[in-house]
Amino acid sequence: MINLGKNSIQLNAQAANKADAIRQAGELLIRNGNMKPGYIDSMMNREKVAHTYLGNGIAIPHGLPHDRELILETGISVVQVPRGVEWNPGEVVYLVVGIAAKSDEHIEVLANLTQVLDDEAAVHRLAQTSDPLDIVETLTHQRPVDESPAEVEPDFAKAVEVTIAGKAGLHARPATTFVNIAKSFDSEIRVRYGNKTANGKSMVSLLKLGVEGGSTVRIMAQGPDEDEALRALEAAVVAGLEEEEETAPTPTLDWMPSFETEAIPGIAASPGMAIGKVHQLKRGKIVVEATAKDPAAEEMYLRQAIATAQIELEDLHNDVAARAGASKAAIFLAHQEFLNDPDLLNEAIDELKHQHSAGWAWQQAIEQRASALEQLNDPLLAGRAVDLRDVGRRVLRLLAETIEEEQSLPDYPVILLAEDLTPSDTAGLDPALTLGVCTAAGGPTSHTAIIARSLDIPAIVGAGPAILHLADETSCILDGTNGNLYPNPTEADRVTAQTALKDLQALREAERLACYQPALMTDGHRIEVVANIGAAVEAEQAVNAGAEGIGLLRTEFLFLQRSAPPSEEEQFAAYSQMTQALNGLPLILRTLDIGGDKEIPYLNLPAEENPFLGIRGIRLCLVQPDLFKTQLRAIFRAAQTGPIKIMFPMIATLEDFHTAYKLAESVRQEVGADPVEIGMMVEVPSAVVMADEFAKIVDFFSIGTNDLTQYVLAMDRGHPILAKQADGLHPAVLRMIHQTVQAAQSAGKWVGVCGGIAGDPKGAAILAGLGVTELSVSIPSVAAVKAKIRGMSFAETQGLAKRALACRTAQEVRALS
Repeated sequence: MINLGKNSIQLNAQAANKADAIRQAGELLIRNGNMKPGYIDSMMNREKVAHTYLGNGIAIPHGLPHDRELILETGISVVQVPRGVEWNPGEVVYLVVGIAAKSDEHIEVLANLTQVLDDEAAVHRLAQTSDPLDIVETLTHQRPVDESPAEVEPDFAKAVEVTIAGKAGLHARPATTFVNIAKSFDSEIRVRYGNKTANGKSMVSLLKLGVEGGSTVRIMAQGPDEDEALRALEAAVVAGLEEEEETAPTPTLDWMPSFETEAIPGIAASPGMAIGKVHQLKRGKIVVEATAKDPAAEEMYLRQAIATAQIELEDLHNDVAARAGASKAAIFLAHQEFLNDPDLLNEAIDELKHQHSAGWAWQQAIEQRASALEQLNDPLLAGRAVDLRDVGRRVLRLLAETIEEEQSLPDYPVILLAEDLTPSDTAGLDPALTLGVCTAAGGPTSHTAIIARSLDIPAIVGAGPAILHLADETSCILDGTNGNLYPNPTEADRVTAQTALKDLQALREAERLACYQPALMTDGHRIEVVANIGAAVEAEQAVNAGAEGIGLLRTEFLFLQRSAPPSEEEQFAAYSQMTQALNGLPLILRTLDIGGDKEIPYLNLPAEENPFLGIRGIRLCLVQPDLFKTQLRAIFRAAQTGPIKIMFPMIATLEDFHTAYKLAESVRQEVGADPVEIGMMVEVPSAVVMADEFAKIVDFFSIGTNDLTQYVLAMDRGHPILAKQADGLHPAVLRMIHQTVQAAQSAGKWVGVCGGIAGDPKGAAILAGLGVTELSVSIPSVAAVKAKIRGMSFAETQGLAKRALACRTAQEVRALS
């Protein structure tokens, strides 16, 4: 326990602002020999990258990890400000607890401090007391807070000690990898770091350890497969836990504009420049009932909400992966792991026994754990509280009694300002309407910043509360490369910024105009480039991006976030809206594809040991014919409003297709609709092997390379370790595609590809050379894929494809030029 006495307490202080309050807390620590004067600057800089407002009138300013050499001895100081000082807008602080920590000796004080947070009377008493011993007694009372049984139980006999590589430490993505490996064993897994112990199968528990890069941890296992578990976990840690180092962007040497206007400084998060009017993003408030009478019903509601949130996160992961790559999308695998956390779920369920509602229980469990993460010394690890709250809010929306209406964004491009953005917020931004982003909080290695960079949106983070006082429509220049926001710029500044943007805008305009040109190769061979979409509104967006139609409509969006399946009328309205937006361009609808990695609670599907090999895709539709027929009726009716084709997902056998086709034909005759083209997804090896037979009875093939890769290589494409190896450009997958195309050509049928490699320019070129005639890609990829195709001859792509088929590894394929 650290020494906290009267000399560490300053009563009845007055602070002009937050900086003044931090300085007073720092000067106490300096006088007591805890730190050097330079550490005050570190405490100030910490405010730019992380929240130190703990809640209920208490703040805990502390410095950045890389400045710990300025700490002489771990210490705590307390500055009492009875009249309060504004910390951030709407946050008034009465107790400023300064921290200079060489390691974790101060944790017990913080534990007692968080206990006080829930007691407003105690905070008020400490804020007004004239006896410093009141504060000393409160902060040194030794009561463990939020200690799980695993944290106080003795070590297991079997253990290994390993060092966490990399600078980032054990943060969300490597923790996801660790937890998934741990869960594959029956043994109990614990991880010790210093005097703290965590459940190795709980990601939040691991994050709360605050393990920094280069630190040594003790991995312990006890159970039937303890030796195997320790070997696997040790090997994974030594290999780096699939971690990729993320660093903030550095300013470019050839672009350092100088402005007259005084800047609001922040931290460069995503390079680029934006000129425009600002818009404040305010998140709607979620209100939940505090009490409920039926714990069993509330537990069911909670589990359903979590299951639905998992579906949403899977779709979000796939979308970000298609737009920005698997590494940038990996955070949403970590978000899914938060929802799989047994400790988090059990904590919420325990609250239900006390007549609390599912929403209240979940809200409390999330907030307690997020607050604990925020207290960690490492800003990268503390920043994961944003991710946890993002996940929590996603579930909470599904449990809410009321949701305050979210402020809609303007329909014209703006610079977005916010207190902070979650990864989900950022992934949902439309780059066409978001000139740039500037947040008051956050850091350059936050997941929000990483996603902004992947979307090519200029961004600044950690700019402080000053940006939140800017009125909507205020003109600004945002320099994401150097991390400065310039409100109300002078005319000279505008000219400077416009000059810097001129060449870039000209290039972008050329790309925009070219996106409408067909993908004609230099020798006249044409490839049709269409889009994958998952919502009605995206049909128009696809056309505006240059897509020549829709090659894959994921109809699952109509079936999510609801307590019953959509009616025929609702589906008909959605499909008709798309045909009208497309104005004669083709629309290919994939019938409902759920099961496996996508579950819908109201269908009450039984749990399956191997869901990817179970009732999913067309199999589900055939065992629930009423659900299937309703969708088919809506599709055939909508087909009378515009050109629609149908394709069935996960066809594995000829019987699958025959049964589905027969049912569809009977529905078509009932509706009285004209025939439409009916094709199938090629996603499993059996469909490729039988492609000659399938080609005789289908109108077209659409190859789903994401699932085909998964089944050909026997690698779960969402697996935290194997996902990077599940490459659609692996020669085994390319040879499967080649075999499918040959069978189709022999029967006079066409082949499209709607998987991830179609949106990769190199993948698109190889697919064209293999004989694929339609590429269905994510909306942002349309222009790039068209440009790649237009720059090559068909003969060149054929030569590239031939060389790719002869390769032995995916790496060899990607190295081809």
